Formats: sequence, C-alpha cells, structure tokens
Amino acid sequence: MAHVGNDGALRSSLIWLAVVMVIVGVCTQSLTKIMVTYVVGILGIAGILLPDWDFFDRDFSRWCYPITAEERASAVAQRQVSLLRRYRIYPVRLVVYTIIYGFALHKWWMFVSN
Repeated sequence: MAHVGNDGALRSSLIWLAVVMVIVGVCTQSLTKIMVTYVVGILGIAGILLPDWDFFDRDFSRWCYPITAEERASAVAQRQVSLLRRYRIYPVRLVVYTIIYGFALHKWWMFVSN
C-alpha cells in the first residue's frame, strides 16, 4: 500500500512544480510544454514520495513477495527508534534514480528548450 508519510514534502514539491510550470509558460508561451512539464513533474514527485519504502527496504530477494505483518511492524518499530535510518543512502536506489531521473530531465529539457 503506497502512502505519503510527509504531506509537507508533497505540498512543497507541488508548489515548486507550479513555479517551474509558470517559468516554462512565461519563457516558451507553449501550453504543450507546460503540460509536459506538469506530467514529468508529477511522475517525478510520485516516484520519490509515494513508494512504499517499507516494502523496498527489505532484502532484494523478498521484493517478489508481499510484505508480511511482522516485516511491517518491524519497519515501523525501527523507524520510531531511529530517524537517521530514514535518511540512509542506498547505493542501488541512488544509481537507479540517477539514471532514470537524469534521462527524464534530459529529455524534458531538450523538449522545453527547442
């Protein structure tokens, strides 16, 4: 089950997306480019804020199986004990995000700047 743990982060992200859309609209005067900016921004925000990180913070081999109640309870307990765990850097996730978001931003920029 996907959920947003921090409504403030979602609200802030949506405000920044609106700012970027206004800038794109003022600079390009193209409704198509504004809409592409909106879609890319919403997908980017959803990719970062909406995933069920408790599911993905398990061993990679367990991703094919539903999260058990014990695993969910353990994740909640660990989150309450250490807030630093929330900000751990996962190398595989970082590489995948860098590749996907870098490609998406490059394609978006090439579209908007032409």
